[in-house]
Amino acid sequence: MILHTRVLLTVVGDDRPGLTRALSAAIFESGGNWLEGNLSRLGGKFVGAILVDLPAERSADLRARLAADSAGLQVEIHPVGEDKTTAEAVTLSLTSADRPGIVHELSLVLARLGANIVELETSAEDGAWQGNPIFRATARLTLPAGLTHAALQEALEQLSGDLMVELEPA
Repeated sequence: MILHTRVLLTVVGDDRPGLTRALSAAIFESGGNWLEGNLSRLGGKFVGAILVDLPAERSADLRARLAADSAGLQVEIHPVGEDKTTAEAVTLSLTSADRPGIVHELSLVLARLGANIVELETSAEDGAWQGNPIFRATARLTLPAGLTHAALQEALEQLSGDLMVELEPA
């Protein structure tokens, strides 16, 4: 029986064509399986995180391949265990006039209520809403036992009068 391990690759570097090819080739050639990934271009940089399952004895091979053909990316490898989260998951959609501090305020409320941010995507978009750009956030959250959708929505809507909040099962 082959013992498998899971690792999380974090990557950052100047964006250009071929970076995903280089990463996927190193993973595949090391006998790995790309389980999940989140890759983006932010500020002209290619950034990402990739969850990989591979035979434990091939971890050094993956590290060597990434070092040899990472196409100039800074790559770090982090061992991880299995995610055994069983908490209720919800998707949060939030829209507001953009202003400094929205993410900070949002994260304070969520932490106070015991909600965990599993995934967060934000953007500030051009648009006239009371003369400001529009801030949008989409998050996948896990909720602690006892926290209702209504209580979460009420707490978030208290942040600002122009905040629109939608919650849906994830």
